[in-house]
Amino acid sequence: MKHFLPLTRMRILLTLRNKMFLFFSVVMPLGFFFLYSGVFAKGIPALVAYFLGPVIALNVMGGFWGLSTALVTYREQGILRRFHVTPVTATDMLASSVAANFILTIPTVLLEILLARYLFHVPHIGNLLSLAALVTIGTISFAAMGLIVAGVTNTMQETQVINQLIWLPLIFLSGATFPFGLLPHAVQNVALFLPATYLVTGLQQAVVASAPVSRLLPEVVSLGGWAVLAFFIAANLFRWEPEEKVSRNAKLWALATIVPFILLGAWELKHGRILMEAQSAYQSLQGH
Repeated sequence: MKHFLPLTRMRILLTLRNKMFLFFSVVMPLGFFFLYSGVFAKGIPALVAYFLGPVIALNVMGGFWGLSTALVTYREQGILRRFHVTPVTATDMLASSVAANFILTIPTVLLEILLARYLFHVPHIGNLLSLAALVTIGTISFAAMGLIVAGVTNTMQETQVINQLIWLPLIFLSGATFPFGLLPHAVQNVALFLPATYLVTGLQQAVVASAPVSRLLPEVVSLGGWAVLAFFIAANLFRWEPEEKVSRNAKLWALATIVPFILLGAWELKHGRILMEAQSAYQSLQGH
């Protein structure tokens, strides 16, 4: 704790200077918010509420991009090397990165909720406890994924490529950009194996259906377990020096983070709860 708080403060100050963070954590989420609410939803409160979950999910997920690029930049520029000669540990550095990302994500999420409530006159935001739980766990879990990307990549160019390969399926197959109920059935089945799907559908159920945390336990538990596993692996992949190269076995460890969602996806394919809830939420919009 002695190193954690000063590191977190320093990471916040450094991140605020990072243009990549400002784009993915502020500009892009607010851009999507006004695009979805003003254009797709046409300002209709019920439609704005439907799209609010996916918009918040995009904000939460965007942190992984900023964290991965920031850490790789710090390693390339020798900034991490300076910390290595201090008592700061890899866990201190990674935990402060996650905490700083969470602190910087929350204001944009709150702003989106306030805009939905008072600008677009959404009468009821849903279950705020469920919303808070999913935003918290989602922010931590996707931040941990960003730390893993930083651990397995060696250059900024490589990091950008890996981020693109991860980001595009997450936003296009999970219901974050297109309503999940509109996606082809085969695509929906593939999406059941993606962590973003559980974040998007969970947030949507919290907002539209006021679902309590008890009803969203699969989403909360899966994302929470993934966060713990991803952080543990990220701590073992962390490198202070740009000359250090990640081993092939370490990259296989990184792939282990998909195990919880392989199991959950197989369970969902059999029971279809996520698909039914997504279809129900989409059908509830008919007539607006």
